Amino acid sequence: MPTQSFADLGVPSSLLPALTERGITEPFPIQSATLPDSLAGRDVLGRGRTGSGKTLAFSLPLVARLSGGQRRSGRPRGLVLAPTRELATQIAAVLEPLAAAAGMRITTVFGGVSQRPQETALKGGVDIVVACPGRLEDLLSQRVLTLDDVQVTVLDEADHMADMGFLPGVTRILSKTPERGQRLLFSATLDNGVDKLVQRFLHRPVTHSVDDGRSAVETMEHAVLEVADADAKKHVMEALASGTDRRILFVRTKHVAKRLAKQLTAAGIPAADLQGNLSQNARERNLAAFSTGGIRVLVATDVAARGVHVDDVALVVHVDPPTEHKAYLHRSGRTARAGASGTVVTLVLPEQRRDVAALLRAAGIKATPTSVTATRQEVEALLGEVAPKVAPTAVAAPVQPQRKPARQGEPRRTGEGRGQGGARRQAEPGQGGQRRQGDAGQGGQRRQGESRRSGEPQRSGRQQPARGGQQGPRRSAPTTVRFSTATPGSGIAPLHADQQPERPQSRRGPRRASRP
Repeated sequence: MPTQSFADLGVPSSLLPALTERGITEPFPIQSATLPDSLAGRDVLGRGRTGSGKTLAFSLPLVARLSGGQRRSGRPRGLVLAPTRELATQIAAVLEPLAAAAGMRITTVFGGVSQRPQETALKGGVDIVVACPGRLEDLLSQRVLTLDDVQVTVLDEADHMADMGFLPGVTRILSKTPERGQRLLFSATLDNGVDKLVQRFLHRPVTHSVDDGRSAVETMEHAVLEVADADAKKHVMEALASGTDRRILFVRTKHVAKRLAKQLTAAGIPAADLQGNLSQNARERNLAAFSTGGIRVLVATDVAARGVHVDDVALVVHVDPPTEHKAYLHRSGRTARAGASGTVVTLVLPEQRRDVAALLRAAGIKATPTSVTATRQEVEALLGEVAPKVAPTAVAAPVQPQRKPARQGEPRRTGEGRGQGGARRQAEPGQGGQRRQGDAGQGGQRRQGESRRSGEPQRSGRQQPARGGQQGPRRSAPTTVRFSTATPGSGIAPLHADQQPERPQSRRGPRRASRP
């Protein structure tokens, strides 16, 4: 049977150029299955795994059915509910070119950012709102907008909404939309109360399922690497992160995500973290760097398990295995998207073997565990066997952070600074000589033998030491990088001014403490 085109499925001709400009020419199965019904105005229940093309499946009928309508202040005609800010942002990115082709406006509504721009956009009039439940309820209670004119409502990742405890809020929001409006609900599963939403808010829905919500993607390869201890795990993780294409490393806690991203960057592997403690601007900045190739490694918690939609992610690594099979599938779904291939690697410590085996059985994954030792040569050889598409061509010796020579006039970042009670070390060869005016509150340059007050001789005992001689009582930057998922913060070379090591006590501090 020949493949149907978007035009064959009923997509208006005015929207087709917006698809072809993005290289979208053939519909995915979920789109072929749902578009005829959703474009006809029927309620649709779509079931499909992440990466199956659901966003476009509801974006096309949403824009097509609302085009040509009148825009009114604070009264959107289309509503999309999403569980996370990242997902809302990426849904809006898919909708934008379609809405522009139809002369429509959209806006996003979610927390973590200022409310004022969202209020301004809504008062100016928008056709479609893409929102997270929490901020949307806030704006509704403040009467910034009303949902009385909503004609089409979309609930995306409904099962994730349930997992995050959003269903009560979603129920209240859907109750404020017109009872006979069209509703499209997309979910990988119907558990945890999603079925109750379907029964209450969808009218005689047409159900389309392209998978069972549990099975693995055929183009995804799975590998399980058993490591003897944290040291072996460190070597394997570093090797997996050192490839040339995009890869995501999932860890369990926000603290580990932040620390591991810093350690990888210090070791010469550009990385950024994506976790719940980041501001929305920082999340967007890190995700944009990952999407555009500014960095190739993203270290993330489960906040990114569904919200990250980036093309060409070659590898997902479960550095810390998840606790249940749905999280495994959603994390793994960051690769092998839209028909592309990908590899998933899970690192397992001895005490995790039984739990991971049970998790993989529940997820329908068959992967034979392979033991890994701590030598880097064996790691390289083994990755070439179990994950040849992502194995580095050569795993170099551990990278030691080099002390970057300062350009002329640039201060060194070694914890030396104001209030440390000791003289600064004379500039070493190749480091640019004297410091620029105003460095560290000095108010100007200093010559050897001068104190902080310009031209005043230094006091006895605080002379500038000769090059190569004994240094004052200050702490220098570390010279090794340790990759550890257990001991926080040790051995990380400072990357930025606000990430410097703790400063040593001033000379006055101990003397004052010793007085009776």
